Amino acid sequence: MSRNTWIYIAAIYLPIIAALLARLVHGRRPRQFAACLLSTIWVAAALPLLAHINLRVGWWSFAAMARGPAFGNMPLALYLGWIVLWGALPILMFPRMRLPWVLLIMACVDLYGMPALKPIVMLNSEWLLGEALAVAIVLLPALLLSRWTLDDTHPRGRAIVQIMTAGLLFLFLLPELIFALKPGAGWTPLWTMPDWIRQLSLQTIFLLAVPGISAVLEFASRGNGTPIPYDPPKRLVTSGLYRYVANPMQISCGAVLLAWAALLRNGWMASAAVMSIIYSAGIAEWDERQDLKRRFGAEWIAYRSEVKNWLPRWTPFVGTAQSRIYIAGTCGPCSELWRWLAKRKPRGLEILAAEQLPVGSIHRMRYEPGDGTPPVEGIRAFGCALEHLNLGWAYCGALLRLPGLWNTVQMVMDAAGFGPRNLQTSAVSIAGVRRSHE
Repeated sequence: MSRNTWIYIAAIYLPIIAALLARLVHGRRPRQFAACLLSTIWVAAALPLLAHINLRVGWWSFAAMARGPAFGNMPLALYLGWIVLWGALPILMFPRMRLPWVLLIMACVDLYGMPALKPIVMLNSEWLLGEALAVAIVLLPALLLSRWTLDDTHPRGRAIVQIMTAGLLFLFLLPELIFALKPGAGWTPLWTMPDWIRQLSLQTIFLLAVPGISAVLEFASRGNGTPIPYDPPKRLVTSGLYRYVANPMQISCGAVLLAWAALLRNGWMASAAVMSIIYSAGIAEWDERQDLKRRFGAEWIAYRSEVKNWLPRWTPFVGTAQSRIYIAGTCGPCSELWRWLAKRKPRGLEILAAEQLPVGSIHRMRYEPGDGTPPVEGIRAFGCALEHLNLGWAYCGALLRLPGLWNTVQMVMDAAGFGPRNLQTSAVSIAGVRRSHE
């Protein structure tokens, strides 16, 4: 066999053999499968994105692609081997090593391996820049996601990386697979349409994605888990948009895929969207129902008797937990906000004077879920309060609490003079606050 053939064989089989040996040496660990699965999916989705960037920059090229099948602008053997090398192998081989050392080792393996792949891989003089980007957008997120999942830590961080994974998987990798199997216009419709239509369409797709993103974050903050079946929430999540519909993720995912298919003008993409909806409404719904009924029993039954899978309620579901929001009654703008909320008669939410709390213990509006999970403050507290009004306001609250957006809004509000306040509390002031809002 030629040198090129041996390189192809080594590229795909050496990482697989190393992963199997690592599994035999270290044995099976709790949550290991979920960690490997998530990191592998991330690498599988992120590598084609890296390849598209490289196609424009030219850090490296594949001189022998014609000798075998290719995907994502790279030989299929290299693509599959890279998935195992950076996806499953690190968590199997180094389950307890500190992440900086694992990152350094895997990066060094790649630094040695890339020149060794000649003549299949031809390196440009600036290929180290591409290697640094690969480590940053492919390897590092995979390592963080797998380690956090294995150790059951950083639920919010896991949720954010999983959201990014889903975006890459459904909006990039799935179309790439369809374009590879059914060649056609590809991404051309997206880039040839007028700019204003493209911008409006992308913004619409983002708005359709908000319920799904919000639901994933709700799983992390209220359930201490993620949507992955092998890493589920530890408590039943009935807050956020789950007060209105039991399947916000599936509804959002189906709507986004259909809109993306329309934007790309691709019938196969639309078929994939329809199949995802059928799967969610059939097999996934039955499996989830059985699992949730077994884990949460009467609490789940009571929730599902009031909240449907696909038909949202207009008014919020109120469980046994009584939520509270503390608002300063002696602050003019805060007092107006109190009146605005009270006028709309929120369900399952008690509005209390922040002045009744110990001095120095509160500086912003505070929302306490009442289910034992940590409270939130500031603009996020207001977003949580909105979920107690109706479906329309709950969507606005979900949008307002998205990472990055709430930080920006909070910064603007602080700059406008609505920042933290030091409250003075007394029996007289508390009584006055109560009377003024009754």
